[in-house]
Amino acid sequence: MNLPDSRNADILVHVNGKLKPRAEASVSVFDSAVQGGDAVWEGLRVYNGRIADLDGHLGRLQDSAKTLAFESVPSSRQVRAAIVETLQANGMRDNAHIRLTLTRGEKITSGMNPRFNQSGCTLIILAEWKPPVYSDEGIRVITASTRRNTPQCLDSKIHHNNLLNNILAAIEANVAGVDAAIMLDISGFVSETNDTNLFLVRGAEVLTPHADSCLPGLTRKMILEICAAQDIPASERNLSLSELYTADEVFTTGTMGELTPVLEADGRVIGNGQVGSMTRLLQKLHREHAWENGTPI
Repeated sequence: MNLPDSRNADILVHVNGKLKPRAEASVSVFDSAVQGGDAVWEGLRVYNGRIADLDGHLGRLQDSAKTLAFESVPSSRQVRAAIVETLQANGMRDNAHIRLTLTRGEKITSGMNPRFNQSGCTLIILAEWKPPVYSDEGIRVITASTRRNTPQCLDSKIHHNNLLNNILAAIEANVAGVDAAIMLDISGFVSETNDTNLFLVRGAEVLTPHADSCLPGLTRKMILEICAAQDIPASERNLSLSELYTADEVFTTGTMGELTPVLEADGRVIGNGQVGSMTRLLQKLHREHAWENGTPI
């Protein structure tokens, strides 16, 4: 097994109150995540003994679980305690990423109906040694033919595990030999990439799509708050592909990738093809904010 970081071969994974070695960490074949992708999740990053915006992530987890009518949901206090236990057991204080998953739980028989769930939720905390997935020096993207979900079909504000349309977009990016895929909403406006939120810089202004068909990400929220605090003009509005192609700078945001410059989209060079000054500034401010304001482990 060729792992990106060999230390991850020996990690302990939290599954429903028990810490298990990687090879033994599993859920039932009757679990709702297996049966229908019926689960919600959060991605958290650990900086210097602190978890960035832990309260925001735990609040969104509870909101998603409530929207999907999960029962016997563990409290945020219980989830927080399990996260701390998992990180301490693995000796992780920096340069780590947590995939926090809450499923509807195990069913008494296979099937889609939540009535088959009678034993409460399954909580999984998977902490790995993992740096940001994208380089600070930039990525290349294409526009996917797969559209991002509309609230008419499946509300993107639910941080759910039904990610097949994102995965289809990622396949298009893989086939094209680029790093990620831009996804449009059903009206043809830019929504986000298959795994991150998008920002454009035009002049001195920072722009990002409305959070209607994209996830209102917590790193996205952090960037808008940083812009407000620094008196950097920033707004949310519909953005077209032509505006993206002709932007001075484009960058993505997300817990997995932090802030990542986009240097090329659909073969068009963004700006001068280099990482822009606004992107560099916001990368710096974001990391300072995450390091200084995270929740201590």
